[in-house]
Amino acid sequence: MRDLRLVHIQAAIGVGYSNAMAPTIVRDGPFRLFFFSREETRIHVHVSHVDGEAKFWLTPQVALANHTGLSETQLRQAQAVVNAHLKEIQDAWNHHFGG
Repeated sequence: MRDLRLVHIQAAIGVGYSNAMAPTIVRDGPFRLFFFSREETRIHVHVSHVDGEAKFWLTPQVALANHTGLSETQLRQAQAVVNAHLKEIQDAWNHHFGG
């Protein structure tokens, strides 16, 4: 079994994922924003950090779906990053999924 911390570190720096399967949309400070190509159709984004990961729904408004390993401060920072890049994330989603 892989060490979960190693998985998060790899995700945060973009190692261990195929760009086609989990394309990076934005890197902002310690956060990497991406989505998985084989996931549900409701628009959302994953935010990876060396300490953990979070998933945010983007519609009808930005909302935390789930998280692991991130502090409340890191979650607030992650949500701020998502809000700051919302249009870019939505455009990348539509381009990638043809929406």
